[in-house]
Amino acid sequence: MTLSNRLLGAALGAALAAIGLLPAHAADTIKLGVIGGDEEEIAEVASKVAAKDGLVIQIVAFSDYTLPNEALSRGDLDANAFQHKPYLDSQIAARGYRIVPAGFTIVEPIGFYSLKLKNFKDLPEGALIGIPNDPSNGGRALNLLAANGLITLAPGKGLLPTVLDVTGNPKKVVFRELDAALLPKQLPDLDGAVINTNYALGAKLDPRKDALVQESRTNNPYGNFIAVRAGDENKPVIVKLVKAYQSPEVKDFLETRFKGAVLPAW
Repeated sequence: MTLSNRLLGAALGAALAAIGLLPAHAADTIKLGVIGGDEEEIAEVASKVAAKDGLVIQIVAFSDYTLPNEALSRGDLDANAFQHKPYLDSQIAARGYRIVPAGFTIVEPIGFYSLKLKNFKDLPEGALIGIPNDPSNGGRALNLLAANGLITLAPGKGLLPTVLDVTGNPKKVVFRELDAALLPKQLPDLDGAVINTNYALGAKLDPRKDALVQESRTNNPYGNFIAVRAGDENKPVIVKLVKAYQSPEVKDFLETRFKGAVLPAW
């Protein structure tokens, strides 16, 4: 191409951009991993906000908690938005990921659900209770049950107790540890289960009405965040992503769509 042709092409491109037929500059694009369902809905709202800031978000939905960090670590994703710090810490300990938080998104207070009981205090002796089988959410479930007087846990276990740390169990309840995503489907066969809010919502359970007991809605240590590979947290595209999630539009969507079941964590 001759210099005159290049100049003509540049002038034509500038003119088309000026009248809106071409973008003034190419948008940045990132791949974001989320868990399908309500978290995917939230990501779609954030994606619309980000588009106004020149960022295209390609949403990749997963059904298994263990997959988004693996995909992020190997470079198939640029970020994910599905987990809290205790979960990431347990994944790092188990798999050695170099993944860090970049900015808070939402918090979903976990709850105890039952199709057989109307009151948590009516749990019978020997009740069969389902809890998530991953260390962080399993510990979260046990802490919820302990906070409501069903069991006692050994001191000093923090956010990651296991069933081996149950030191008091006056009703002799039996724990069935299952994949978190399977707990809603197994609920008819259990006396009750501690279920993550995203899976409860996916099963048409209303955390505000159906949870017999629930985590605190304030000062909750299980706030979800955007996670990235270490060193990427200050990249301009990640800053834009965090800004989109922490926008008034996302906050309004949470209030309208979930009516207090899912809360802003920022």
